[in-house]
Amino acid sequence: MIMQCQDMWREISNYIDGTVDPSVLAELEDHLAHCRNCAAVLDSTHNILFLIADEKTFSLPVGYSERLHERLSGEMSRNAHDDRTAE
Repeated sequence: MIMQCQDMWREISNYIDGTVDPSVLAELEDHLAHCRNCAAVLDSTHNILFLIADEKTFSLPVGYSERLHERLSGEMSRNAHDDRTAE
């Protein structure tokens, strides 16, 4: 199976936690090595977790979560469309 971005995003928490199924790990790491977008998502997620674990609090701008959700949904839709047209 060729790993797609959506597959990576579903596994990102497991990857960060070190609990990815060994049968998936090699494909995931190969995908990360070749996909700048997913590597950036992974890096950003690490950074967010680092900030949260720091126990400092800060306020997000009004509407941030909605904009983030819209952006991620749009990216997933575009990637799904790109994957279908590439087949």
